[in-house]
Amino acid sequence: MKRILLIPARKQGCKAILLGPKKDRDARMAVLETIDTELTASGELVATEGLAVPDEATLVRGEKGGMPVTDGVFPDSKEFLLGYWIVDVQTPERAYAIAGRISAPPGSGGVPTNMPIEVRRIASHAAKSA
Repeated sequence: MKRILLIPARKQGCKAILLGPKKDRDARMAVLETIDTELTASGELVATEGLAVPDEATLVRGEKGGMPVTDGVFPDSKEFLLGYWIVDVQTPERAYAIAGRISAPPGSGGVPTNMPIEVRRIASHAAKSA
């Protein structure tokens, strides 16, 4: 069953993760790339992407007069989506194990980040139960 692992971050934390010291970013990315490689080899990785800094985001709502309504960037938001993984795993527990690994790459000074990872089942109209 497919699960999405969402990585929320506060604006300040997001910038620290994305713009922190290069050695910290490199160490963190090495761990995450290892996880990606392992999940690809096991056939569990469906997709993964990191997202650009929140300052580039635009909030869009339904159409008004045939045009979408945009609110521009939303810098006052407290949390942003930093990235995601979509995995296809046999059990929720396997998704939790993967999320735990994604949560703990090294951050500033090599200290594990312990970022919260939200794990959600990808809904399917054909699915009867989770």
